Amino acid sequence: MEALSFAPPQPRLCRPKFSTPIKSPNNGVLRSTAATKIRPYIVAVLSKQTAEISPVPAVASREKPLQAAPLYRVSPDSLLYPAGFLGAVPEPPLADGDGIIDAMEYLTNILSSRVYDVAVESPLQFASKLSERLGVNMFLSRERIYNRSCPLIMYLNFKLAANRVFSFKLRGAYNMMAKLPKEQLEKGVICSSAGNHAQGVALAAQKLGCDAVIVMPVTTPEIKWKSVKRLGATVVLVGDSYDEAQAYAKKRGEEEGRTFVPPFDHPHVIMGQGTVGMEIVRQIQSPIHAIFVPVGGGGLIAGIAAYVKRVSPEQRFQFIVSKRAAGVGWMVGGAMGCVLMTCQVSTQAIGEPTMVKIIGVEPADANAMALSLHHGQRVMLDQVGGFADGVAVKVVGEETFRLCRELIDGVVLVSRDAICASIKDMFEEKRSILEPAGALALAGAEAYCKYYGLKDENIVAIASGANMNFDRLRLVTELADVGRKREAVLATFLPEEPGSFKQFCELVGPMNITEFKYRFNSDEEAARVFYSVGLHTDLELGAMVDRMESSQLRTLDLTDNNLVKDHLRYLMGGRSNVENELLCRFIFPERPGALMKFLDAFSPRWNISLFHYRAQGETGANVLVGIQVAQTEMDEFQSRANGLGYDYVVESDNEAFQLLMH
Repeated sequence: MEALSFAPPQPRLCRPKFSTPIKSPNNGVLRSTAATKIRPYIVAVLSKQTAEISPVPAVASREKPLQAAPLYRVSPDSLLYPAGFLGAVPEPPLADGDGIIDAMEYLTNILSSRVYDVAVESPLQFASKLSERLGVNMFLSRERIYNRSCPLIMYLNFKLAANRVFSFKLRGAYNMMAKLPKEQLEKGVICSSAGNHAQGVALAAQKLGCDAVIVMPVTTPEIKWKSVKRLGATVVLVGDSYDEAQAYAKKRGEEEGRTFVPPFDHPHVIMGQGTVGMEIVRQIQSPIHAIFVPVGGGGLIAGIAAYVKRVSPEQRFQFIVSKRAAGVGWMVGGAMGCVLMTCQVSTQAIGEPTMVKIIGVEPADANAMALSLHHGQRVMLDQVGGFADGVAVKVVGEETFRLCRELIDGVVLVSRDAICASIKDMFEEKRSILEPAGALALAGAEAYCKYYGLKDENIVAIASGANMNFDRLRLVTELADVGRKREAVLATFLPEEPGSFKQFCELVGPMNITEFKYRFNSDEEAARVFYSVGLHTDLELGAMVDRMESSQLRTLDLTDNNLVKDHLRYLMGGRSNVENELLCRFIFPERPGALMKFLDAFSPRWNISLFHYRAQGETGANVLVGIQVAQTEMDEFQSRANGLGYDYVVESDNEAFQLLMH
């Protein structure tokens, strides 16, 4: 509840959230669009703000400053397709001579990268439980490994543990800094980050003996900035958002002559991260169907694609792990070729040769790369989901986009629930807890295999990042079974009469009720019952809903409604009709004074009719607010909300709110 404690308000910042005026609370919000594209399974909207959008600076592949064109703003939910579907398939531009030179330069620089001064090769692990459940051969590329069965791997992992950085970000930061001229390195480096990149720069500076300043938002959890400080860097907390921290870092870097180390959009950073792809190809000699890579700014997937697409030969054989040995442990890895094999292996010829697919994975609410590839140009998200904060990027890199447009095979989008399910899968598989961004690629790989019904293919998922906040584990636990389709969230209308509850339980049948919330209301003829049920198949759930409907009990499946899962499930029983009520979800920065700043903006001008806070272990608190705003006052409300500087979304038209709370 730190976000709700009182302290003097901070300076305001402007972050408008609406491109058109808000309509009445019951009519929702309209968005202006300049163009609309519709493809199979996809609906995408490209919109541009009325005001001119400031260009976003980026680093060109040859490190020459280029004048960036204004970026279009788009909404993450303007690109939607089914879980596991390979969408945003790029249409690469016509190749030119420079592209061939670039490809060779990336390849040779990845091969000669200096990342192994501070990092060790990441061994692949065979995920036996996941492989058996999905019917494929699932391999996990992890930056954090500890295995007692091989003395060499134990030694390598003790070395890595001493470095205290368990992310590919270290590779890119060190590779770039190690290539700086000595006189430039002596002036120091600076970066902006709230996570693994900050630790990577700090450790690289420690190894190279240079001074490092790490700029982080004031909302950064204490555990993160203290871990960076322990590595010897100077930590400066500035601004409520990453954009403000980055602006400060670049300005200070220019003033002090420091080199700014970007998290992804620099050729040397991309090359350093591309060593992950080199290690995968070196460790699996048999054909790989696809490598799934988490995507934020695009540095990791660009580097992996730059290597794998140039080196991996066309595939003519299929690698098979026998079903009889599927439950036995497997590990391939080690910088010196230490291999442990306890599974029976065979190869067989297959049809036409295919190249390894490089598939990006993004959260559905942070899909900057997918939208950029879909529109054929870089775009800016008007808002970005913060659950997988390690990949919460509004704009992908210029150089990373160029490489991805040329080399990758598409992007899979996954939900927050699916990410939570994959965190649980990893824990059950290896007793390791990943952060949401670390489990992102695994979630995409699982969804892809299910969607296309893959069998006996070799799949690799990059699992990197262990910055899991303890507070966030509660949400992961609540949503993991939903993400696995083992639990569904529903609402049913029951008549307020004796025997209705017994009838309801009989209709549920063999389904296990995992949550039930109901409150009597003498003013209503029908009660709204909120509940969750465990399930194993969609058919079982559908059969139960059909039983309810056939008995004249209206039932809604709310499993995919985030507003219900985050807030309304905790507010059952508080239903009322409030005149002119505008319902909004605000993201409060987790710092003292956030609540007072909010109240200064809206109170006592308007009455606050609802307030629900839910901590999720993120850099921002998810707060549901009801405010009584007359239609004639909407323009004033919009102005104050935009000036507040907190991201927000209007939820007044959400069907679940209308049914459960009104």
